[in-house]
Amino acid sequence: MIREHRSRTKLEAYYEKFAQEGVLDPNVHPWVADSWQQSKRYGVGLEKMKIAHLLSREEFHELQAKHEDAISYLAHLSDGIKEFFQEYNLSLLLIDADSTVLKSYSLPFYQMTPGEIEGANVGIEHVGTSSISVAMEHKAPFWMFGPEMWVKECQLGDACSAPVMVGGELHYIITLVSMEQVAMPQDAVISLLFTMRTALESHLNDAIRIKADEAILDSTPFAVYHVLPGGEVAYANKLGHTRLEGIGAKREPGTHRTSNLNDVIMNYQHTPIYKGFRGIPSFNKEVTWITPAKTYEDITTVVPLERDEDQAVQSVVVVSMPIEDLRTLVAHAAGYTAKYSLGSMVGEGTTFASVRGKAARVAKNKHHVLIQGEAGTGKQRMAHGIHQASNRAAGPLITLRCGDTTQELLEQELFGVVLNAEVSHQGRLELASGGTLFLDEIEKMPKPIAKSLAKALATGKACRVGETVERHIDVRIIAACDSDLKRLTERGLFDGELYEALSKSVIRVPALRSRREDIPKLAAHIVSELAEQHQMAPKKILPETEKVLREYDWPGNIKQLQSVLEYAFFNTNDDVINPNDISLMGDVKPDNKWKEDKDVFVKAWQAAGGNVSRLANLLNVSRVTLYRYLKKYGLEKK
Repeated sequence: MIREHRSRTKLEAYYEKFAQEGVLDPNVHPWVADSWQQSKRYGVGLEKMKIAHLLSREEFHELQAKHEDAISYLAHLSDGIKEFFQEYNLSLLLIDADSTVLKSYSLPFYQMTPGEIEGANVGIEHVGTSSISVAMEHKAPFWMFGPEMWVKECQLGDACSAPVMVGGELHYIITLVSMEQVAMPQDAVISLLFTMRTALESHLNDAIRIKADEAILDSTPFAVYHVLPGGEVAYANKLGHTRLEGIGAKREPGTHRTSNLNDVIMNYQHTPIYKGFRGIPSFNKEVTWITPAKTYEDITTVVPLERDEDQAVQSVVVVSMPIEDLRTLVAHAAGYTAKYSLGSMVGEGTTFASVRGKAARVAKNKHHVLIQGEAGTGKQRMAHGIHQASNRAAGPLITLRCGDTTQELLEQELFGVVLNAEVSHQGRLELASGGTLFLDEIEKMPKPIAKSLAKALATGKACRVGETVERHIDVRIIAACDSDLKRLTERGLFDGELYEALSKSVIRVPALRSRREDIPKLAAHIVSELAEQHQMAPKKILPETEKVLREYDWPGNIKQLQSVLEYAFFNTNDDVINPNDISLMGDVKPDNKWKEDKDVFVKAWQAAGGNVSRLANLLNVSRVTLYRYLKKYGLEKK
């Protein structure tokens, strides 16, 4: 609050009347009157100001370091007007929100020796009424005349304080104090104080925004740079500095500046950054960076910024992401992560517990893994569990079925392909970099592709189909095979080098008929998952139903058990599953027209695991009849 000049004689009389008699004159400013009453309640002495609450040197240095930005900025503002302070014997103070003096910039406060007031608490409870306490309480600027101050030795000069508000909250108080009764240009002092207050508020608000911007940039998965002409990096975010340091660029202490890009990037003049200074932007361009130590690949965007009067680009902003990081990001966004853990694999019997334990141990080493077992035994789920338990769990888990496509397409899917000068696609090997590539039905991989894969795994480098550029790969292979891969290799049907690479860690998943003791828990787990997934009431499997399940050979293993229980779950109205609810052929019934419908017959054939005797029992027909239909539908008998 800015006030007109008041008679010092009258103000002194008002003060004495309250100090001696406790009587408040109605002409006393209400904020001052309220402050006087508080000072009296606190028992603050009238004659001399006592600095009893002073921080230790260590505490004060720590506090100043916390507020270094504001202290330095106000020092910069006051440097050019020290003569004005000296002419009117003014002291400039910066006080924090707890009323502690952070810095005295000019003459010593209250005629004390320089620095004595720094670290002292000047709140109303310690020094009584002052412009500081009034401005702090009311969060408004306030000019206080000398006789209104509580301590008499401080009444020689006037004082003016203004709050510094940041984000709607009080952060500091700026105070100008005159040390003696001199004719002072009140308007000039007030304008000066308001200017410094406004400048400091603007600086602190900008600092908060800049800090927030930097936090945002540091948390992004992109490297961000501000580059000046000639290759000087004026700014880099956290990831940017990490990448620059990785290629040998040194950072100037206490700054965002690093070595010139011309000094560390051998092909700098052939990059989009160099072209950006000619006004040519680039968007999501695949760029190769050649350094003395290594060659890198990025997806890079370059945006030219302001131009001078000659239309020359003054600087460019560069946003880039390493190809490897982009692949990992895409892989996670596409859901290429482990969906199962080893703990989710149900089974407490000795046979399976031993296999699961081995898988947990294998997960921790760095070898490639070969999982062997009959179809439907849960090899894919185990691959997920091994990936999740490995030190590659944060990386992607990419899957490729080797028997689903032609040799040409499989090679392109695995290694990637260059279509033309502008279009090049990465393969699953690159996409899985930093993580795991699960190759299902590995026995169906053609030998030429298997030989190329073995070489890539041995060298850590691979080429896309149609080019000769070698790219670094960092991937662990988990391969699954329904048959004996060693035997296929010995017969010359599978590449020996790839088998050698995969066979260092071999896990054999037992067939379900070899772990019958786990069937009841597996069945209960499957039914529980079905109920949860479809938000339906759970169903109980009766003991006599469990007996039926345990006595069956399950040629389709867990996958077949899952199918049978799904059929029972959705086709049973009761909350229990009885033996009669179990159809070992799922929705294939003996009365189905399997004699005319090949699809129905194939379902039954698969349910019987390709065994003629078992299928004859399921369909209640003779083996001779089945042989006729097997020939009719072109199926191989076992």
